[in-house]
Amino acid sequence: MLKKGTFYIFFSLIFLLLNCQKEESIKKCCLAENVVVIVVDGPRYSETWGDPSHEFIPHMKTDLAPHGVVFTNFRNNGSTYTNAGHSAILSGHYQDINNIGGEIPQRPNFLQYWLQQSGAPQTKAWLFASKDKIEPLANCQDSLWADQFLPSTDCGNNGLGSGYRADSITVKHVLDTMGKYEPNIVLINLREPDFSGHTGIWEDYIASIKQVDKDYYAIWQFIRTNPNYKDKTALFITNDHGRHLDSVGSFSSHGDGCEGCQHINLFAYGPDFKANEINSDVYELTDISTTIGAIFRMKVPTSDGEIIKDIFKK
Repeated sequence: MLKKGTFYIFFSLIFLLLNCQKEESIKKCCLAENVVVIVVDGPRYSETWGDPSHEFIPHMKTDLAPHGVVFTNFRNNGSTYTNAGHSAILSGHYQDINNIGGEIPQRPNFLQYWLQQSGAPQTKAWLFASKDKIEPLANCQDSLWADQFLPSTDCGNNGLGSGYRADSITVKHVLDTMGKYEPNIVLINLREPDFSGHTGIWEDYIASIKQVDKDYYAIWQFIRTNPNYKDKTALFITNDHGRHLDSVGSFSSHGDGCEGCQHINLFAYGPDFKANEINSDVYELTDISTTIGAIFRMKVPTSDGEIIKDIFKK
């Protein structure tokens, strides 16, 4: 007869084995050959999916959501600034990082991991950004990874220090590059509605949410129709941070741990994912990199995140 301590250890091992088998089954069955992550910079949840009417995001409501999974309790549990949020998505690690592009992340990102483990050329992995300050996030401080396996970058007007560009230019660059080089893994920063939100002009902020809804819809349409990406691409649309609640300091800014800044959006679409589903389970930014690792059957050991298992078909 098993002693109490031995009994506990035995069943703990069984639990871990079954959990590992579940994760391995996800890694072995994925059909996606490409991953695209779109980061819509800084909308407040209450003006996007948190608005029951969804009036400012008609494409997300009508065209995209029926084909994928919408997460209603997705979080940024780290620093709620642009570079910190993007760094958490890329590396799977929360870091209080300089927000003007003066610091690179501590840990490698999923673009570097994919280039290293796939052996693919640099043109198969891209970091696009309307904000030039995002460019340093392609690299990291880790001595084993610094300046190695770097993705191609297309940020701002001409890299760090060149200033922001309109999202319409970024979308054009994305579609042209995806058509020419057919990259397998892409992260895209769209500066709106954060850029207009900081003006404090409500009408401009709302108009920018409507426009960015059109922008990611255009990228989604390309993925749905281009032969290289159709039925072979996982798409994530998320945010780096939200914005202050009115009770904290109005929509014009962000950066603390209030519900408005931390509660953000996530939409997931792809051949391996469920469709027309609303999920209220709690997930966070750092989970994206680990989930991408599972899709590509690659190791991302420096990520603190978990696999978002609820997106996958049974």
